Amino acid sequence: MPIRTSSAIWKGNLTEGNGTMRIGNGAYEGPFTRASRFADGPGTNPEELLGAAHAGCYSMFLSAVLTKSGFPPSEIRTTAAVTIGDGPTITTIELTTEAVVPGVDEKTFLEQAENAKKGCPVSKALSAVEIKLDAKLVEK
Repeated sequence: MPIRTSSAIWKGNLTEGNGTMRIGNGAYEGPFTRASRFADGPGTNPEELLGAAHAGCYSMFLSAVLTKSGFPPSEIRTTAAVTIGDGPTITTIELTTEAVVPGVDEKTFLEQAENAKKGCPVSKALSAVEIKLDAKLVEK
């Protein structure tokens, strides 16, 4: 497995400074500021990027788990809401996923969704944070 690298540059002090974050392969590069992290300022923040990584990893891992169980999904859509509290500290991540999985019953789907939450590499890396899951089986 290759090593993945991303980078950030911050210029100035916390309140007036600004920076850019770049995903290693150049697929994304964008600004961030104190306002984009702790208020509603323009730009992104580490928590949004962490949420995107978690949502992507979870969706892929759920697909693998379901496929291995004999239920290849047609589509999986996941969002990750990352809450930052006092400290600042990331306090919770709420994964919400909807999946189209032909032939699977709801009980099996929910079991596999929970297994994917536990087995997802990003979930494992973030195990110090409470991770909640709301999984729904949908039809298309």
